[in-house]
Amino acid sequence: MSQDTTNNEAKAPAVDPKLLDILRCPVAVHFKNKGDDPGRLKLVKECWLVCDESGMKYPIRNGIPVMLVDEGKKWQEVAEEDLPVPPPEE
Repeated sequence: MSQDTTNNEAKAPAVDPKLLDILRCPVAVHFKNKGDDPGRLKLVKECWLVCDESGMKYPIRNGIPVMLVDEGKKWQEVAEEDLPVPPPEE
């Protein structure tokens, strides 16, 4: 009897937690009224980085965060729950 181990294996995070600690939204870092550390990002659906302050949403493609302002703007009005998984290739 074979045993499926794929469900038991730990899934590697989409972004190294250390990288997530230092990455910031390139738009929100310029906000003067958002405290000492504006632009922090959160990981959503394991393949998106979202900034609550600017509303920008940056895809992670092939393990690489695409932190371009134009890319973030494309997804700014899309609700987090509606973000596609995986992000479409451009």
